[in-house]
Amino acid sequence: MEKTLVIMKPDAVQRGIVGEIISRFEKVGLKIVGTKMLQPSYDQYFHHYENIGKLISRRGQKTFDVTLTMMKQGPVIAFVLEGVEAAGLVRKMVGATEPKSALPGTIRGDYSHMSYGHADANELGIPNIVHASGDAQEAELEIAHWFSENELFSYDAVHTKFTQPTK
Repeated sequence: MEKTLVIMKPDAVQRGIVGEIISRFEKVGLKIVGTKMLQPSYDQYFHHYENIGKLISRRGQKTFDVTLTMMKQGPVIAFVLEGVEAAGLVRKMVGATEPKSALPGTIRGDYSHMSYGHADANELGIPNIVHASGDAQEAELEIAHWFSENELFSYDAVHTKFTQPTK
């Protein structure tokens, strides 16, 4: 089974919609194998957004600084989901990074609405509810950064018989 990282950003935590969003992942059959609430340090965010995600390299220092300012506005809830092609499924459920472009029915489409233009004009971070690993390879790096091995759990979920090959 594949694992992927999801981070509920400060805007989701502060709005009290974390449970609703987690239930959406559980309803499609993804299994939570690790979770924690934390207030990450600058260094932890730097490693996540630049060393792994290359945000400064791709979008510039200003975008990184604005993003970090937004992320430091409160605690986050990080969790690891496991399931068949979990990274791709979660990305599909989360929707486009820009909330304005996210389709209705996606998490960002249902819970956020800001455009890049508005955010850039006002030097704001995009309150887009959630971070989700871009793909399985990125997920491995991100999970190793946010969780130790002893914080991840293995157990059988009720629906496991539907995702495992029959013998």
